[in-house]
Amino acid sequence: MSERVKLIWDFRGPNAEQTAKHHTIHLSEFAQIENLNNPIIGQEELSKMHHTAYMVVDKDLMHSLRETLKPTRGQYYDEA
Repeated sequence: MSERVKLIWDFRGPNAEQTAKHHTIHLSEFAQIENLNNPIIGQEELSKMHHTAYMVVDKDLMHSLRETLKPTRGQYYDEA
């Protein structure tokens, strides 16, 4: 299995949850249009005022997707 990375978009404030959920819709559409291989897309609540949207992709796509999608940050993804 190839290495994977988690691209993360941070949203803060009273509308953070709705914004993160809406962002995942756009990430799903992008992944489908670009025929990405097995992306994992979702959102997480870090606190009431801080939510994230994320997309897990193969590491070899990281540089091109980082330039195109402008995530806030990223990290290596461990499927365990």
